[in-house]
Amino acid sequence: MSSDPQFGFAFQPPARRLWTVRELAAAVRTTLEREYTDVWIEGEISNYRPAESGHLYFTLKDAEAQLRVVMFRSQARLLRFQPENGMAILARGRLTVYEARGEMQLSAEYLEPKGAGALQVAFEQLKAKLAAEGLFDAARKRALPLLPRRIGVVTSPRGAAIQDILNILRRRHATVSVLIYPAQVQGETAAAEVTAGVEYFSRSKNVDVVDVIIVARGGGSLEDLAAFNDEALARAIAASELPVVSAVGHETDFTIADFVADLRAPTPSAAAELVVESKHKLEEAVALLGQRLDRGVRYRLLMARQSLTELAQHGAFARMQDALGRRQQRLDDLGYRLGTAERGLLEAQRRRLDVAAARVRHFDLRRQLAAMRRDLAARTASLGAIGKRLLLQRSTRLEQFAARLGELSPLKILERGYALVLDASGNLVKDAAQVRAGDQITARLARGALTATVKKTRA
Repeated sequence: MSSDPQFGFAFQPPARRLWTVRELAAAVRTTLEREYTDVWIEGEISNYRPAESGHLYFTLKDAEAQLRVVMFRSQARLLRFQPENGMAILARGRLTVYEARGEMQLSAEYLEPKGAGALQVAFEQLKAKLAAEGLFDAARKRALPLLPRRIGVVTSPRGAAIQDILNILRRRHATVSVLIYPAQVQGETAAAEVTAGVEYFSRSKNVDVVDVIIVARGGGSLEDLAAFNDEALARAIAASELPVVSAVGHETDFTIADFVADLRAPTPSAAAELVVESKHKLEEAVALLGQRLDRGVRYRLLMARQSLTELAQHGAFARMQDALGRRQQRLDDLGYRLGTAERGLLEAQRRRLDVAAARVRHFDLRRQLAAMRRDLAARTASLGAIGKRLLLQRSTRLEQFAARLGELSPLKILERGYALVLDASGNLVKDAAQVRAGDQITARLARGALTATVKKTRA
């Protein structure tokens, strides 16, 4: 304690508070998290470092300052683009302190590219990546089957796309079969469901199910078509063992699925027309060949008729008819001999079959089984009779024992006028000396009980 000579009073200096480093860091973290729970920050990404755990670590900086940022796996897996060094972004999250290093950092919950939408950035990044791997190359794409018997369609069964496809197929190729794999075409589960549909139709064991696959949905915004810009779906289409037609959106819409597919159709209706287009081309070619064949046959018949007329005029036709007659007679003779030999062979085989059947009937299992069934039925009846007799004997003995037991029952003795006397503790009174005058006793009769008070005892 000290005093002030000018004012003449004493004062107490404030008590010194000591902090541990951990306590101070924790207090600062609590204050920051309370005051800055939801902040938006813009800056440029540097020192980008994704961890094997799935967490993302980087620094967000501008010309004059920098801030460390961490985005945990649960939020990072929802990103629709790949962060890169030098990318300008908007980050949303809460300020906190990483106590182990004593550094302030932003725990980010959402990232958005500045100046371009996240979906567009993700689209361009994935497009460049898959193009570099050769998934868009024309050399790896397959031609559609000439005459598809069955077509697999991966789409929503309630959407307009499937109705457009079915209408075209009914009109252009009524005999083709259509198998629909129902899948969501918009929303969080859409990409996984469409991918599963492509893999189902294209797996080796399902190759015989369909001949070609159509992936379809109507048009929409980039957000609506996000499922068809999914990397897993793109790789499933590329790995498909069957040709895949992408019919996503309208004519002006393009998705990653369009670039990877073996054929891109501007609309679902166009996809149906392209798949069965070869049938119409084949029908036109067959019709043209039929016309040419008809003209050729008529010409050949005309020339043959003229040659026949000339042969008949020179006597060669008659000689040819004689030669044909002799050969026809020889053919008839051989046919008769063949029929006779066949009938003889069949008759011999029939006799052998009759002999074998007679031998088999001697060992007919049905007769043996019938005898065994009769023996089993007789034994069953005998066993039932023995069981009934034994049950009757046991029942009679049981009744006798019950009667004897009843005769020995204490209740029978009570029926003859006797009683059981119990003291206040429930003990059986066998001697008058067990109770004294004034004690309460209970007498158990054949029917009911009496409670009494002892007035006098006699030994």
